[in-house]
Amino acid sequence: MNLKQQLLLVSDLYAEAATLSRSRVSTIVLNRGATLDAIADGKADVTTGTYEKAMLWFSVNWPADLEWPQQVFRPLSEAA
Repeated sequence: MNLKQQLLLVSDLYAEAATLSRSRVSTIVLNRGATLDAIADGKADVTTGTYEKAMLWFSVNWPADLEWPQQVFRPLSEAA
């Protein structure tokens, strides 16, 4: 599973748990509602910094009753 697939998996699991659309999650996390759909469609990418920032946001805001996907590294705190 590549990093884009990991980002989409985490964002879709979060969206489902929070009863939000993918575009709403994209707006909250990436400040642009179309980004996650564009990544899923193969029309966009994100920088390493954006990926790390997004994954940290998901980790910090992850629902307590939802298991983090085992195949995805979970950042525990902001990188130094």
